[in-house]
Amino acid sequence: MDKQWCVLHTLTGQENKAQKSIQARVRLERMEDYVGRCVIPTERVTEKKNGKKRTITRKFFPGYVLCELALYDEARGLDENGRKAIYERTWQFLRETPGVIGFVGGDRPMPLKKQEVDAILSDKPQGAPDVERPKVNFSVDETVKITDGAFMGLTGQVSMVDPDKGKLKVEVAVFGRKVPVDAEYWQVEKVSVEETLEART
Repeated sequence: MDKQWCVLHTLTGQENKAQKSIQARVRLERMEDYVGRCVIPTERVTEKKNGKKRTITRKFFPGYVLCELALYDEARGLDENGRKAIYERTWQFLRETPGVIGFVGGDRPMPLKKQEVDAILSDKPQGAPDVERPKVNFSVDETVKITDGAFMGLTGQVSMVDPDKGKLKVEVAVFGRKVPVDAEYWQVEKVSVEETLEART
C-alpha cells in the first residue's frame, strides 16, 4: 500500500506517548501495511543559564506528530458522500491511540507534499547526529556584550553571523581601534536599547 505523510494532532505534552503507543500497537496488531514511520521532529539548541552552557532538545512542532499512513483507499475512489474513501482500519487504529485527538486538516486531511516532508526531516536525517542550534538568534549590526573569554565585558557590534555553527564576529574597541572578535552564541548576550544608548554617549 502506498503511504503518505500526515500530521496528527496530539494532546500537549503527549507527543512521545502517542508515538510510542503507535509504534508498539503497529507491531502488536500487525498494522505494518497501514502505518509506517512515526516521528516527532526535534532539534538540539544551546543556551547559557547562570553562566553554564547547556544543550536541550526542543520539538519543532509541539502538539504534533508526523506519521506515514496508508489512509486513502484509491481502489474504492469516493465514498457514499462523494469524498475520498479512507481505510477504516487505519482511521480506527489512530482514533484508539492514547493522546491522539485528530488529524491536522480535519476528517479528510491533506497529506504533506514531498518537499514539505523533506524540509522537515532534512534538519535531522535518519541516523545522523543531532546538530546543536543556538536558542537565541543574532543579526548583523546588533549590539552585544561578550560574557566569556579573553574579551569578557566588552561591548561591540555584530559584523557576521553563522547560525548553522552558532558563531559570530563582534567588532569591539581595543585601545581605540576596532578589532573583530570571534565568539560562539553562548559567549555573548544581547544588549538592551538603554545600554546601547549609554555606550554611545
